[in-house]
Amino acid sequence: MVNKEEFRKKIIITSGQVFSRYGFRKTTMEEISKGLKMGKSSVYYYFKGKEDIFEAVVLYEANVLRNELTKAIKSVESPVGKMRNYVFVRMKSFEKLSNYYNAIFDTHLDHFDFIEQVREKYDREELAILRLILYDGARKKVFNVKNSEYTALAIQTTLKGLEVPLFWKKREINLEERLNAILDVLFNGILMK
Repeated sequence: MVNKEEFRKKIIITSGQVFSRYGFRKTTMEEISKGLKMGKSSVYYYFKGKEDIFEAVVLYEANVLRNELTKAIKSVESPVGKMRNYVFVRMKSFEKLSNYYNAIFDTHLDHFDFIEQVREKYDREELAILRLILYDGARKKVFNVKNSEYTALAIQTTLKGLEVPLFWKKREINLEERLNAILDVLFNGILMK
């Protein structure tokens, strides 16, 4: 007896690899079923079509990212450690979760209603996490934050600005150095003290 949920998860994971290789537009149901080593009709039993599978892949990767970020934040006590872990895990996860990344940032996918919902949810969740880290740091007298909402938005904007060169010029960027430079400015500012 085949466990339907396990089999559905296998389709999602394998399809995610196929979408990563070819991109959404060039991926066909033929390639997905070939990657699974099964007939297309078996895939259609679980999903209506390519768009339905892509949505499941994006939501699966979003959940993976959420779990990795939660684990990274909870693994340390200090607010500085939490922020550092959040930034590093976020940026490194995006590299692995290319379908989720593409869903959030590829304007060619705008015609899917679920994409806009994923983008909005991602932005809201990220701002909430950043505000929580900032609030915790201010409460512990580690961060000097006058407005956690604006500070969280500024950090989010900075991280989004780094995503473009990270994904377009993979070989030319030293991710670790850039992230450390951002964190250095974040934690120490640019003013002489």
